[in-house]
Amino acid sequence: MEKGEINFFSENEFKLADENKYREWIEKVILSENKYIGDINYIFCDDEYLHEINLKYLSHDTYTDIISFDNTVGNTLHGDIFISTERVEENAHNFNVEFIQELKRVMIHGVLHFCGYKDKSERDQELMRRKEEEKIKLFHVEQ
Repeated sequence: MEKGEINFFSENEFKLADENKYREWIEKVILSENKYIGDINYIFCDDEYLHEINLKYLSHDTYTDIISFDNTVGNTLHGDIFISTERVEENAHNFNVEFIQELKRVMIHGVLHFCGYKDKSERDQELMRRKEEEKIKLFHVEQ
């Protein structure tokens, strides 16, 4: 099976430092869930950009930190993950965590959705939070 690509794009001034480190981490997370790496695109943007997507595609008139479009086929993860770096920054401030820590949580949240995890019910949200914490820890593990 041919491995897909994990790509990072920016519609604002944000630039992810050390993309390869993030790419390796995301791949590690996908494999830890017994899934295959397909084509996953991260698009970093501002609040207005993501608000427009929320209105146009989901009919939600709200600001959010992430919207993921899941195109997974079988066990091969594919999709687009839009992240508002403005919202992540504000949430990091509100949760009293570092920006990069909150960014990792949001980035992996999208991948976990592609793995089949949900976050609509309280029970699903608890599992999602546990999985986010577990996967963030993989970022620091040396291979």
